[in-house]
Amino acid sequence: MEHRLLGKQGLRVSALGLGCMGMSEFYGAFDDEASTTVIHRAIDLGVTLIDTADMYGSGHNEILLGKAIKGRRDGLIIATKFGNVRGPNGERLGISGKPDYVKSACDASLKRLGVDVIDLYYQHRVDPQTPIEDTVGAMADLVKAGKVRYLGLSEAAPKTIRRAHAVHPISALQTEYSLWSRDPEAEIFPTIRELGIGFVPYSPLGRGFLTGRFASNADLPDGDFRKISPRFAEDNIAANRALLGIVESMAQTKRATPAQIALAWVMAQGNDIVPIPGTRRISYLEENLNALKVSLTPSELAALNAAFPAGVAKGDRYPAAAMGALNL
Repeated sequence: MEHRLLGKQGLRVSALGLGCMGMSEFYGAFDDEASTTVIHRAIDLGVTLIDTADMYGSGHNEILLGKAIKGRRDGLIIATKFGNVRGPNGERLGISGKPDYVKSACDASLKRLGVDVIDLYYQHRVDPQTPIEDTVGAMADLVKAGKVRYLGLSEAAPKTIRRAHAVHPISALQTEYSLWSRDPEAEIFPTIRELGIGFVPYSPLGRGFLTGRFASNADLPDGDFRKISPRFAEDNIAANRALLGIVESMAQTKRATPAQIALAWVMAQGNDIVPIPGTRRISYLEENLNALKVSLTPSELAALNAAFPAGVAKGDRYPAAAMGALNL
C-alpha cells in the first residue's frame, strides 16, 4: 500500500482511505454485517485511514466502526467529525462549534468508537455563530488531554482555515472534490498548500455518478438522498451523463473502469491528497483500491481537465438548504 502524509505534523495514512457514511444512512438500506466485512477487507488490503462522523446514522456509524475495528485498532487512523447536531430521533438541530459542545461531542464519539484516542478529529461544518478560534481552541485542548491526535476542518473557507491554523496546526481539510466538483482548486488548494495542510476529498467518485452506473434518477434506490440532489435531478442527469464519454472511453483503452480513472485523476492532483471513497461492497472496494495501479499520462490528464472544467456539472452539490453551510 502506498502511503501519503497529511499536513506537517507527521500524520501518515494509506494513499486511499475508506469512507463509511453510506454504511449507516443516506444511500438506502444498509447491512451492518456486510459493512463490517468491507471494513475488515479494507484493513486486510492495507487501508489505514477510515472515516466516519457522529452524525452518520445519529451515532450508528461510529458504533458500527468501533465494533469492526475491535482487536484490529493498531496501525489504523480513525477519523471522525463533530458539528452537525442531531437529536435522539435523528432530527437535525443545527451546527455547533461551541467549546463545551466540542468536548462533549468528542467524549461521546470516543465511547461509541470504543477507543482511547481519535486520530483525526474534524469540525464537520463551520459554526457561523461561534468564532473559529474558540472552536479550534477547544479542539486543541482535546489534543493536550490526549483524546485527539490531529485536527481537521471540513468545508471551510480559506480565511477560516487561516484563522484556525493560527490557533493550532490543522493537518487535513476535508471537502468534496472530483472531476465534476473542482471548486477547491481556485482558492482552497493555494491556501492549504501554503500552510502545509493535507487534503482529503470526499465523494471523489461524484457520489457514484462518475462510475457510469446511473443514467436516470429512477436508477437510484428508494431512500437514497441523491434522489433529491440537484445534480441527480432528471432535468440535470442527462446533461451530466454526457460528460462521462471521455472517462468511459479512457477506461476501455486502459483496461480500467470509469471509477478507477476518476480516482486516478484525483490522486494525480498532488501527493498531499488522500481520497476516501465509500462503499458497502467488497467488489467496489477492491475496484477502488486497484485505481492505485492506474497511471494517467500528462496528455490523458489534460484531456480530462478539458472535458471537466470547474462548474461544468449541472446542478448544485446539495439541496439549497444545505448549500448555505458550505465554505464558511
